[in-house]
Amino acid sequence: MTLSARRRRLLDQVAGLVPDASDADCVRVGVDGVDGSGKTVFADELAERLRALGRAVVRVSVDDFHHVRAVRYRRGRASPEGFWLDSFDYDRLRSYVLDPLGPGGSRRYRPRGHDLATDGVLDPPTQVAAAGCVLVVDGLFLHRDELVGVWDFSVFLDVPFATTAARMADRDGTNPDPEHPSIRRYVQAQRGYFASCNPASRATVVVDNTEPHAPSLR
Repeated sequence: MTLSARRRRLLDQVAGLVPDASDADCVRVGVDGVDGSGKTVFADELAERLRALGRAVVRVSVDDFHHVRAVRYRRGRASPEGFWLDSFDYDRLRSYVLDPLGPGGSRRYRPRGHDLATDGVLDPPTQVAAAGCVLVVDGLFLHRDELVGVWDFSVFLDVPFATTAARMADRDGTNPDPEHPSIRRYVQAQRGYFASCNPASRATVVVDNTEPHAPSLR
């Protein structure tokens, strides 16, 4: 997708705010937002802008660190609480990625911990990040209590549920009504996240991504 001038300016602005790393340590950046807010695309584009600034980048997605199905659905397939509490394996995310790329870490990381299609737990070969690299992670719930302290810089994409539900309908074939029972698991879980953690207040910057061609800093 060709970036609009306004989107490019905003990405350049955000990339310019990402702090410098020490010679040895890496900088950990989180890109948070609800389903359909545009996290993956924003994180990919931010990574490209950082590379354009001459910075080494490691890209990781929390979607590659799901729990296995038996854990994800232990409270029931329709449970918002289960989606909020059981979707992701944060211990593995920390041991594979966040800790090795954190202060004093080895920089030896594994980029994936789970295959969603096969439900297999993964133990891929380690990769070595460049000293001073920027780790860019996209995913849901990145400002929850277990993770909020790991980010050196973080972005929250603020998009109304009516807009994100419509995007998910186009992408996944789900119902476009955010109040529809078929997507209650996801919407209610994310509303619970807002109530528990107020991610917009915890993020370094908040981006209104309602109109992807014309995002703005809040």
